[in-house]
Amino acid sequence: MELRMFVEPQEGATYSDQLRVARCAEDAGYGAFFRSDHYMKTGPVDGSPGPTDTWVTLGAIARETSTIRLGTLMTAATFRYPGPLAIAVAQVDEMSGGRVEFGFGAAWFEGEHKANGVPFPRVAERFERCAEQLEIITGLWRTPVGDSFSYEGKHYQITDSPALPKPVQPSGPPILIGGGGPRRTPALAARFCDEFNVSLRDIGTTAEQFDRVRAACRAVDRDPSEVVFSVAQTVCVGADDAEVARRAAAIGREPDDLRANGIAGTPAEVVDRIAEWVRRTGVSRIYLQLLDLADLDHVELIADKVVPQLSTVQ
Repeated sequence: MELRMFVEPQEGATYSDQLRVARCAEDAGYGAFFRSDHYMKTGPVDGSPGPTDTWVTLGAIARETSTIRLGTLMTAATFRYPGPLAIAVAQVDEMSGGRVEFGFGAAWFEGEHKANGVPFPRVAERFERCAEQLEIITGLWRTPVGDSFSYEGKHYQITDSPALPKPVQPSGPPILIGGGGPRRTPALAARFCDEFNVSLRDIGTTAEQFDRVRAACRAVDRDPSEVVFSVAQTVCVGADDAEVARRAAAIGREPDDLRANGIAGTPAEVVDRIAEWVRRTGVSRIYLQLLDLADLDHVELIADKVVPQLSTVQ
């Protein structure tokens, strides 16, 4: 079981806030620092001081860290064209020395598209574009140096691209796909993903979606064991009940709600909760959604009191 840190900076965080969390997570031994890809707040906050661009931010963090992996849950297909996006991700992979992981999705939040002048097609077209972009991006990364890449799709056409630059990681960064759609999402995952993620859903719903992805893999003669299955859950851990309550209040949540719908409680409670996730879903990686980015003691507490106990979880 691997724990990773996941932040939602559109809710109100500067680049410096994110860098502090990433450095703290690296020092504490977490496997990765991930962030969302949004241009407007999604929750009941004022969103100040405003959003930060995902790949600009990760490029900067890449130069200020040395071991922790970096990625997105999830880069929105609607925000960028596939060729420039392939270049940006490959560049950050080089800047990090090969530590990038590429979460990619069809996007869902119509309001931020309207607020930023970004077209928001109907869901079927968004999935079509997402699939074509994955074909293009992986094709560009995997084209041998010296060859060119062309592609003729319904929404995108590529003609004689030099397919440069290349990522540091052979064949490109690992690809994450996620979501709860019952048909399109599992099919897309079976074709492209190295990791499949379900975010902020309950155990039963997640287990059902994981089963759909496993079935979609078998339908295309792919071994489901090739896929890492992961979840993202809001985290709120305290040394005792009073500290849990204090951290819950800081993010505007109730402790009982977080215990039922997140990874929350004392370290012993959290270890038991993670064990339940493993037993019922087969998950092997959890992204801890950290909503109070100023509380670095929280990050360190989990690393000190929870992580050492996870070797017994099965």
